[in-house]
Amino acid sequence: MRVSLVEASRATLGALVGILITGLITRAAMGEASVAPMLIAPMGASAVLLFAAPSSPLAQPWSILAGNCIAAAIGVTIAGLVGDPILAAALALSLAISAMLATHSLHPPSGAVALTAVLGGPAVLELGYGFVFWPVAINSLVLVIAAMAFNRLTGRIYTAVPVKGADDSARAGLLDVQPTDVEAVLRQYDEIVNVAPEVLEHLLEQAQIRVFQRSGGQLACRAIMSPVAATVLPTTPVRTIWSLMQRSELRAIPVVDTHGKLVGIISRTDFFAAHLVDQRGQVKKWPVRFQTLRAHDLMTRNVQSALPETLVSKLVSPMVDQGLHQIPIVDTGNRVVGIVSQANLLAGLFRSGFERAVEFAEQPQPTRDASLSSVQA
Repeated sequence: MRVSLVEASRATLGALVGILITGLITRAAMGEASVAPMLIAPMGASAVLLFAAPSSPLAQPWSILAGNCIAAAIGVTIAGLVGDPILAAALALSLAISAMLATHSLHPPSGAVALTAVLGGPAVLELGYGFVFWPVAINSLVLVIAAMAFNRLTGRIYTAVPVKGADDSARAGLLDVQPTDVEAVLRQYDEIVNVAPEVLEHLLEQAQIRVFQRSGGQLACRAIMSPVAATVLPTTPVRTIWSLMQRSELRAIPVVDTHGKLVGIISRTDFFAAHLVDQRGQVKKWPVRFQTLRAHDLMTRNVQSALPETLVSKLVSPMVDQGLHQIPIVDTGNRVVGIVSQANLLAGLFRSGFERAVEFAEQPQPTRDASLSSVQA
């Protein structure tokens, strides 16, 4: 896949930093005179995954730590039992794959770790099972820590997948893709797919939104917007807002002044970003801070809004490219009159597509050749 120059540079710099830190720390821990190698070649392949494809299931911490250690242990064991190096290499690799699949720790570079344990020469043979810990486990652990830090600093999600309820996204009724749907398709596919189900689900939802940009036509926001379930003032306590969100299952609430004019929006994402609630929606252990904060302390002030007559297609780009999940609809006086969510967008797409299909079906169809109709029938 093609990626931007920025992303390519990020991955390149990440690999440089990751391998450099891993080598330096390992050398400092083991000493210059150690019989064990400071770095093993499979770490290069691991670095490709951890820094260039951090969201891959094959690049997650459990995969690299467990996969590499399991493969190293199997390789050392087979090397001690089988004299023929070719047969030993084949057995070590195949058993490593089987063990990784059984423990859900599949990591492609671990196959090279198994081969290194068998074919690594006198230095590896002298280490025996110590090879599993020095350098395999140490290399893997340091590289994972470096990847966690670097990916977080450069804005890439690593060691985590999107958490349900952790943002203010909304799902679309008839066009909704549920996690169970994705899981069922993957089971039917019955092959390792190098993408997390949660990421695949998110990509499908974003693709549906882009379809709307092509198909929305002249549909206006007033035709798809939902009524505003609630608004709050800038002085409303955040504890009250969170209770309202939980009770009414709201993803976001517009913040208005005493005249009803839009001044901001507060969403579940704001609560998570402020570390006020955990991923399960439970208030964290800071009751004093939670009690004193007001809406104006937490809300997003630079709110993108739209008029009722704004074409829906104009909202797709900010929702997809800027990550907006809900956009308030205001009148000419900036008073909130409705809200459009991703669910509204996708439901509008379904409705407009259905209406076009009905119009097409009601149009007179050209007379077909009888022989052709017979063949088609």
